[in-house]
Amino acid sequence: MSGNTLYRRLIRTLAAVSALLMSVSLATSCAGSSEPEKTLDGRTVLRYQGSTGQVTFPELAENLGYFDRIALNWVGDTTSGPQDIQSAATGDTEFGGAFNGAIVKLAAANSPIQSVLSYYGADKETFNGFYVLDDSPIRTARDLIGKKVAMNTLGAHAEFVIREWLAQQGLSKDEIAQVELTVVPPVNTEQALRQGQIDVGTLGSVFRQTAVQRGGLRELFTDESLYGTFSYGTYVLRKDFIAKNKDDVADFVQGVARAIRWTQTVPRDEVIARYKDIITNRGRNENPDLVDYWRSSSVAPAGVIADKEFQIWIDWLKRNEDLGDDIQPSDIYTNEFNPYSNGTYPPNSDPDGRALQETK
Repeated sequence: MSGNTLYRRLIRTLAAVSALLMSVSLATSCAGSSEPEKTLDGRTVLRYQGSTGQVTFPELAENLGYFDRIALNWVGDTTSGPQDIQSAATGDTEFGGAFNGAIVKLAAANSPIQSVLSYYGADKETFNGFYVLDDSPIRTARDLIGKKVAMNTLGAHAEFVIREWLAQQGLSKDEIAQVELTVVPPVNTEQALRQGQIDVGTLGSVFRQTAVQRGGLRELFTDESLYGTFSYGTYVLRKDFIAKNKDDVADFVQGVARAIRWTQTVPRDEVIARYKDIITNRGRNENPDLVDYWRSSSVAPAGVIADKEFQIWIDWLKRNEDLGDDIQPSDIYTNEFNPYSNGTYPPNSDPDGRALQETK
């Protein structure tokens, strides 16, 4: 595929995304008019989307009994991060999560959402890698010109990361445009790579671990090798919901922050056992065995957000002429409600705010 063809495709994609973001912004003008539902005991109900075979941090927080004012209502499983935050922005759910670059674009389109917690990222144990076959001639970024790189969706985490890596490796914008980015579902990526249908496959979580175990693949680079330990995605709520329900939002954030901290301070086997118990008992006809591949929370302690986790993608979008100069990280996120950031708990403490050395 020529650079001009890919450029035209990207322009068409951005136009379609802009239209979608405009519809989201219009829809949010009506989203805040209805009051959230209440349980019989007076708790505020937060609707959300889950993920098959996985336990989200809010689900873990509820299971651990960390919520006092809110209750969760699962309305189905999300198909992607952009879809999840769109549902939150339009009022179909109260919160959703996605890659921070996608959140920047939504916020830049005047969608009234705000990030409150990090929920996924990369570290030495949990990361997304870009893989080739062992005998592939591809060894450098320049070798990717004219080659097919597969990822689960365009306009999200994998695309931002691969294009940033290519730029850092010295490729020009025209050369980067000649790398063919193609969508392949994660469940099919390994097979497509081994059969030669693609040249590079993006693999994460269970798909990465099982593919590597089978052998025959070589790691080109990872998102962790690009930025080190780094939080990539956040949970968002609508600003109007936050303004009207501050105590409930504070309860949601403190509970999820404590749940994240719980996974960061207890043995891995304990996390896996509880995740399996949650999946088995919630009755969604899921396979709990995938939880065995869980390695780490992959985010900063208690999900506290840092400026750099948004500034990187703001700068990326500005360089690629997709964003103006009037947006700052502080416009997009807040740590106001996180007890590990607002002074309620010491930053390096356990789920109950006790210094870690005192709990040993």
